[in-house]
Amino acid sequence: MSSKNTPAASSGADLTDWRPEDNAFWESTGKRIANRNLWISIPALLCGFAIWLMWGIISVQMLNLGFPFTKEELFTLTAISGLSGATMRIPSSFFIRLAGGRNTIFLTTAMLLSPAIGTGIALQHPEWPLWVFQMLALWSGVGGGNFASSMSNISTFFPKRLQGTALGLNAGLGNFGVTTMQILIPMLMTMGVFGAFGGEPMTLVKDSGWIFGKIPAGTPTFVQNAGFAWVLGLVPISILAWFGMNNLRPVSPEIGSTVGSFAKITWLYTLAFIPSILGIYLYLPAPTGLGILNAWILMPLDIGAALLVMKLAAFGSMKANVAKQFSIFSNKHTWSMTALYVVTFGSFIGFSMALPLSITVIFGEKHILDAATGVWTHIKNPAAPSALTYAWIGPFVGAAARPIGGWISDKLGGSIVTQCISAVLVIASAAAGYVMFLAYHSATPEQYFFMFMLLFVVLFLASGIGNGSTFRSVGFIFDREQAGPALGWTSAVAGYGSFIAPVVIGQQIKAGTPEYSMYGFAVFYAVCLVINWWFYLRKNAYIKNP
Repeated sequence: MSSKNTPAASSGADLTDWRPEDNAFWESTGKRIANRNLWISIPALLCGFAIWLMWGIISVQMLNLGFPFTKEELFTLTAISGLSGATMRIPSSFFIRLAGGRNTIFLTTAMLLSPAIGTGIALQHPEWPLWVFQMLALWSGVGGGNFASSMSNISTFFPKRLQGTALGLNAGLGNFGVTTMQILIPMLMTMGVFGAFGGEPMTLVKDSGWIFGKIPAGTPTFVQNAGFAWVLGLVPISILAWFGMNNLRPVSPEIGSTVGSFAKITWLYTLAFIPSILGIYLYLPAPTGLGILNAWILMPLDIGAALLVMKLAAFGSMKANVAKQFSIFSNKHTWSMTALYVVTFGSFIGFSMALPLSITVIFGEKHILDAATGVWTHIKNPAAPSALTYAWIGPFVGAAARPIGGWISDKLGGSIVTQCISAVLVIASAAAGYVMFLAYHSATPEQYFFMFMLLFVVLFLASGIGNGSTFRSVGFIFDREQAGPALGWTSAVAGYGSFIAPVVIGQQIKAGTPEYSMYGFAVFYAVCLVINWWFYLRKNAYIKNP
């Protein structure tokens, strides 16, 4: 073994000596390298989140521009990108060991150029069929997948005592991609910033908005900028990742050549698209799909199929490494932390996806009961708040809270923080459901909007803090070899919140009972309170307050 004073040996971007738990090594060499990788990782992850979740905003604007699709069809765009992004996280959790951190972050960031440009082109053609937009939403899921590899990578650079803070910064500031997207896209839609390349504007047929208020119907709008805008960031960030990041050979001992690493990443991502496409085809109604699966059956089938395809189709050294990483599934803490991470990140990402259209549908219409027939009618509400003005607030608060949650958890322990925020989520979710009930049965729903937004801000705040606390717990529960894959796996399953929340909330809105979705979430949070207490907080807990 190298002496404690030995600097990190390297060959180009590859570091062969990495000992973050050695204080002398950390202070002399490790800290500088780890921080450089962290601060390149953050903007790359930000762009990934932005492209993954942009369909929540795009679908609202497509509705405002009069694209020939129903509200239910537009909800499917957010659900599809959510499902795809979550599924992409499953192979992504293995990338760091198989291909190295630098190779992975560079390639997966550069990959985002395709859905960004493709979306910009498609949005100039409202006459194109729905399946084109659904395929682009599916393709955008690569941005969601990147979270698993990003978190796995950063966890390997920092000592355990700093992982709550480091992972909280990576995830929290990276999650600002949601807020950045929700602010930037509505703003850029008002400007022809790309000249002739950006295409011609379309005219709003319904009022829209941005953070400073409403944009009236009749305003020229460059909706295509929602895709094109990210090219400006992706190109320099990809270059930074290539020249500024590192592969850690102790973590990724069998990277092979750079080309070989890229091939492994591309191959595994391609494999993950197969169950996503099949699952979506079985889930979506005709004429796009068969409509024979509901969301709750689709999700476990999709996860199982993705794992099976990876296991069967991996080859060479990749096969042995994938099999080795599967060892996390025999660890009971993988499953407990998966449930707890669904509580935190699943809530954050799910509500981020569902909130814009929820605001548009619940508060954008007056809900009037015909006393004679007992039938509710829904007509345009002139006093409706704009989703594009307010939807960014919750994700902003949640992302900002993540580093704070990590820092608090480093001081107090992750599980006690998770327990506190879970209790808050139970209460806030149930209360939000009741407010949604009142608003959806009112001729003046706008009177309930302040309380609705306040409760969702509380939900985002709690989930953001909880993200930091669960990161801390994973870093303590698992050894260094398993921590990265465990983070990747838990984030993959939690990512399905981006699929489930829009589907469940959308279905319940269609049924006239949006409150049931929030009541259901409250019950789930209560169950996870018990899981967290049993595993990590009771007197004879398996691991006390990790």
